Amino acid sequence: MKIEAIGCEVRRFCRFLFGKFTFYSYLCTMITKKPLLGLDTSELKGICESLGLPAFTGGQMAKWLYEKQVTDIAQMTNLSKAARERLAEEYEVGAMPPIASQQSADGTVKYLFPVGGENDSFVETVFIPEGERATLCVSCQIGCKMNCLFCQTGKQGFQGNLSATDILNQIYSLPERDRLTNVVFMGQGEPMDNLDAVLKATQILTAADGYAWSPKRITVSSVGVKSKLKRFLDESQCHVAISMHSPLHEQRLMLMPAERAMPISETIRLLRQYDFTHQRRCSFEYICFGGLNDSPAHAKEIVKLVKGLECRINLIRFHTIPNVALPPTDTQRMEQMRDYLTANGVFATIRASRGEDILAACGLLSTAKKEEKHEPNIIIK
Repeated sequence: MKIEAIGCEVRRFCRFLFGKFTFYSYLCTMITKKPLLGLDTSELKGICESLGLPAFTGGQMAKWLYEKQVTDIAQMTNLSKAARERLAEEYEVGAMPPIASQQSADGTVKYLFPVGGENDSFVETVFIPEGERATLCVSCQIGCKMNCLFCQTGKQGFQGNLSATDILNQIYSLPERDRLTNVVFMGQGEPMDNLDAVLKATQILTAADGYAWSPKRITVSSVGVKSKLKRFLDESQCHVAISMHSPLHEQRLMLMPAERAMPISETIRLLRQYDFTHQRRCSFEYICFGGLNDSPAHAKEIVKLVKGLECRINLIRFHTIPNVALPPTDTQRMEQMRDYLTANGVFATIRASRGEDILAACGLLSTAKKEEKHEPNIIIK
């Protein structure tokens, strides 16, 4: 018999045997409840049917979750009291607020979110306000397997995948959630290495009975993972951002071990099979290292590589990390690279660095230390 079924039978037995709500409630807390957050309407309807509730209750629950974003089943007031109590026996909303935050001098805020399940782990999420825009950089894994030379997350190692619940919770429980205009999957982890959960999260974000966002508000990044990237492009209309960092095979391999399994040239061949001339956008992330990959020769190779592909190049300043001897570039070299690319038909921008003083900028996210020593309910300002 499954653990869930055993738990259900235990609760029924306690109700029958003791008939006292307080003791019954105490025993219920001993059995882990399952989260509703991260489930789509069809799954919510399935739960209702399994509990003997009308299927349409699942649609009501979806509205309470993704439109009104309640934190407790008791707040779903158009469900009968009996239905709410029955649901609460086995389920909870599953929203978990951040346990700590740090605010940058530039207004960027980094949050530390707990992760559900048995890991007792945490991930970092970065809120980036900029005028009328507000972007959230979400994580999809605890650590990362890709081990890019320039990325602090990769130095943390890999501890596990986030569930769709964990991914959505970074939005659901964000204090500034009502200000969000965009979400980028550029935090900790490789999205294509946890594709099922990432697709589930983006599907709920864009579903009419979910958050009802346009796919244009969501960008998913990748170093390029064979078969997984193709599946994402086929099953999602969200923007895609590819981590390039060098147009040269040997140099990119030195920076990014993933180049061995899926070279950047192969990734671009795949991208050419898709239409990026309308709503969907393709971009390349390019961290500039001084004297290494920021030369006019590199700019020329980039132009050759992406010629004919509708895309943009985002040039990013390197943020130094411990024990990595990569030099940062300077503004003049980045501007020269941008101007060359733009003059040769490749739209390029220089991304402003945000949150560096709180280790929230590109490549700096890591929760290794927080996992070793965790003090809950501390807000760091």
